[in-house]
Amino acid sequence: MALTDRLKRGFVGRPIGSDRLGETLLPKRVALPVFASDALSSVSYASEEILLVLALGGLTLLHYTPWIAAAVVILMLTVVASYRQNVHAYPSGGGDYEVASVNLGPRAGLMVGSALLVDYVLTVAVSVSAGVANLTSAATGLAEHKVLLASLLVVLLTLVNLRGVRESGSAFAVPSYAFIVGVLVMIVTGLVQTALGDAPRAESAGYEIHAEHDYTGLLLVFLLLRAFASGCTALTGVEAISNGVPAFRRPKSRNAATTLLLMGTIAVTMFVGVTALALISDVHIAENPADLVGGDGSDQRTVIAQIAAAVFGDGSPGFVYVAAVTTLILILAANTAFNGFPVLGSILARDGYLPRQLHTRGDRLAYSNGIIVLAGFAILLIVVFDAQVTALIQLYILGVFISFTLSQTGMVRHWARLLRGSATPPEEVDAGASGIVAGNVDDQLTGRVPLEPAMRRRVRRYQAVSFLGACLTGAVLILVLLTKFTRGAWIVCIAIPVIYLVMQAIRRHYDRVATELTPEPGPPTLPSRVHAVVLVSKMHAPTLRALAYAKATRPHTLVALTVAVDPAESERLRQAWEERDIKIDLVVLASPYREVTRPVLEYVARIRRESPRDVVAVFVPEYVVGRWWEHLLHNQSALRLKARLLFQPGVMMTSVPWQLESSSHARVRPEHAGAGAVRRGRAAVPTGQSRSSRQPPGSEQSGKPERPGRPEQPGGSEQSRSGT
Repeated sequence: MALTDRLKRGFVGRPIGSDRLGETLLPKRVALPVFASDALSSVSYASEEILLVLALGGLTLLHYTPWIAAAVVILMLTVVASYRQNVHAYPSGGGDYEVASVNLGPRAGLMVGSALLVDYVLTVAVSVSAGVANLTSAATGLAEHKVLLASLLVVLLTLVNLRGVRESGSAFAVPSYAFIVGVLVMIVTGLVQTALGDAPRAESAGYEIHAEHDYTGLLLVFLLLRAFASGCTALTGVEAISNGVPAFRRPKSRNAATTLLLMGTIAVTMFVGVTALALISDVHIAENPADLVGGDGSDQRTVIAQIAAAVFGDGSPGFVYVAAVTTLILILAANTAFNGFPVLGSILARDGYLPRQLHTRGDRLAYSNGIIVLAGFAILLIVVFDAQVTALIQLYILGVFISFTLSQTGMVRHWARLLRGSATPPEEVDAGASGIVAGNVDDQLTGRVPLEPAMRRRVRRYQAVSFLGACLTGAVLILVLLTKFTRGAWIVCIAIPVIYLVMQAIRRHYDRVATELTPEPGPPTLPSRVHAVVLVSKMHAPTLRALAYAKATRPHTLVALTVAVDPAESERLRQAWEERDIKIDLVVLASPYREVTRPVLEYVARIRRESPRDVVAVFVPEYVVGRWWEHLLHNQSALRLKARLLFQPGVMMTSVPWQLESSSHARVRPEHAGAGAVRRGRAAVPTGQSRSSRQPPGSEQSGKPERPGRPEQPGGSEQSRSGT
């Protein structure tokens, strides 16, 4: 096994067969930390975002916090209830993209896909940056290295996810549950202390906050709406489960809906508890530390860190535990995106909107290409924004609320069509894969069977919930645009349309290629004649193999072609040719400027001009080497020549390999070789790998070939470097 393969197996693990895909499905206890870590972790900074905005008006505005938190809770419960319906109606894993595409049209679906792609990248950047910020709150000496730390953590998450969904879920389950337990224990302890008359007091409780303006009237309303929009970051990640339904064990929809309910209950409980303790302990925090009157102007601790210090004592085991698990969950929250982005990318690639490489699974049954792309863009954002959570979070929730709004609008239309009996079942779902039993509730929700009277009443309630969700999330979307546009959200407003247009261009390209590749009716068109040209440089074994293989294909004409870069070397080749008495004409092309590619291209083009309906087959002998540095020493001229010949209509290229000794360690082992694989060696029968461009226009139908002829030989030539 090569060194690169050993390194890959060490980091990623051994390949998993496609027949073992079922073994990677997740039970609810593992699916919760895999898909809900983003939503659960957002409670650690959602309360802080509300306080930061209200602090712009000074301490007098903090009494609005409970009302804003209550509005966020209502919105969260509505969205969770709506998405529980989504996973039953659309269990194929397309999530918001599929809902919007089926019910609102491909353009709406593509807009949702663009928004979610941006949101997933931002999820990784924000979550990891927030985790590093929480870490540097406890270890201030690491603050100057936060960009490097965040980038390294993204790389670590990438390696873990490349090992597969189940492995990453098992690795992240313990930290996620440890965070839930730690925060709940902190909330209960703080509330008990308050009930006993010993309320916790934050380190910033004695600070005053310098107000930027006197917020009254419409200015106050705008500030409250902005605080609500910032607090809605608590909803990020709710949609991830609807995109990951296929990863659940059967019954998939039911397990996904149960996991959504658990996630919503835990997230709401922790969000309310953290917000309550922040008010009880008088946490005072500002976007600009200089606005804190009484502070030293240095970076502030996060809200949850201040609460933990107030409840358990600064530096106590309880404080260290909460700080540690909060840091872990913030970092691991990015794992939600590592599960959502590759699946969405695979679906978009399947539909032709993204490169097809994103559609296939890697050898660990994970969408490896999507994972790597996500990591690359996330690291780019971290570097550009210097891992600043406040700057990144302004870009964050716009994309997710676009998907929320269009998805819920699509579900309203889905329920209306279902009530009319015209709903279209999801095409990509089959009963075996989804765990749906014919005739059950999910069949009625997806439109497979007619609605029963009792189900019709339930569907009307579902439609009302979806309508309420669409109105609320649409209102929040408008608020986010109004309050965050000038603070960085304009970047997302540009990025989403750009991604939308790029994906449309990719789809048009694939459609155009499919049209060009569609065969015409009738039998395949055959060329009038085939002219074979074997490129040679020296009289050695690869040359003889290429000549033998070309002759075995029985072309109408066959010539050997060399380019005379060095006249003496070309003369030695001619003498060796005559000594072996090879019955194939050797054509020598002159090259006064020592070029290799141009003379060959001109020679091939001359044949094509003289016989436009004929095909020219060019045979290129090449060395097969096993070490990376050997590739730099061989076949460079052949690669350039093949790259140019690919664009010539009516020209076929065949690489005739000659395996050198160093290639033996890189050969595919027979037990791992796929169907039709050939084991090659020096004594092997000559083989080739053909690559052809388009058939030239005007080719004749199959029939009796013309009498073989020999093309006119041009004078001159440059020595071909193929196979050297």
